[in-house]
Amino acid sequence: MTHPVETAELAAFAKIVEARSLSRAAAELGWPRATLSRRLGRLEQRLGARLLRRTTRSLTLTDAGESFYRHARIALDAVQSAELSVRRIDDAVRGDLRVSVPPLLPTSFRDMLCSFIERYPEVRLQVQSTSRLVDLQRDGYDVALRATGELEPGLIARPLAREPRICVASPAYLERNGTPRTRRDLARHRCLMGFARGELPESHWTFDTGSLHVEGTLFSNELTLLRDAAVRGLGIAYLPLVLVYADLESGRLRPVLPDTLRGEVTIAVVYAERQFLPPAVRAFVDAVVEWAPTELGRQVPEACREALRGKRPAKRRRIKPPSARARTR
Repeated sequence: MTHPVETAELAAFAKIVEARSLSRAAAELGWPRATLSRRLGRLEQRLGARLLRRTTRSLTLTDAGESFYRHARIALDAVQSAELSVRRIDDAVRGDLRVSVPPLLPTSFRDMLCSFIERYPEVRLQVQSTSRLVDLQRDGYDVALRATGELEPGLIARPLAREPRICVASPAYLERNGTPRTRRDLARHRCLMGFARGELPESHWTFDTGSLHVEGTLFSNELTLLRDAAVRGLGIAYLPLVLVYADLESGRLRPVLPDTLRGEVTIAVVYAERQFLPPAVRAFVDAVVEWAPTELGRQVPEACREALRGKRPAKRRRIKPPSARARTR
């Protein structure tokens, strides 16, 4: 008779996947690496399927492993919720907290992180800085800070600010290729683009006036690369105003149809929807929401408006924390 998989085995397997290393997972669990490897082997034998492809340098999930991890994560979250449902008396902020943030965050955000650690010494905070749009549930993150549009099902977004976006290009590029006079003129220009949902190369830009198909020559989820490429005269980029205002002020970049080719991106703190939110997650989200108005609520400098040839860009509007969390289904 086949014995059912135990919760401890699910937890060990999930730890291996999320650590992306047997050695790292064993260290975090406090087990010998050989013990964890044997447990993984027994689990695969019991299931009759290979879950991970192992080499000396990497671990990758098989199709069976990906399916098993997805269901294992659901089961483990359910167990955690069950425990939390009877531990509400103990609201101490403690435990592991995995956070994903974009690169190049301001000094004030790093100060906020340090203050959070000082305030909650029982939290083991893991901060991963990446331009990749992480999958919170699959990749094992508790919270992410991101410029968000659509969200995956099962996530909650707490809006922090709205950031204006405009199209920009270098004077040299516009001199060589001409300055677009209408939005349709973008069809004949080289465009520097990002990734839709962080995964697929963009094929459209969405403005306040609607969506427009454009042809890209460089695609990256690293916005500073797109800005640098625009400064080098490689094409037209559609970027947050805060990222390019210094280049507009200096003349390294010029706005392209600023009254027409503009939009907004919402900056939000994102976390998984749970009936019983762990106290550490709640405390961290509250800390970010408290920090945001000071840093993200500032207006774009006046010099940037002058660089826009008298065009008044939209302010970086502060958004008050909503009383009811906006849920994305």
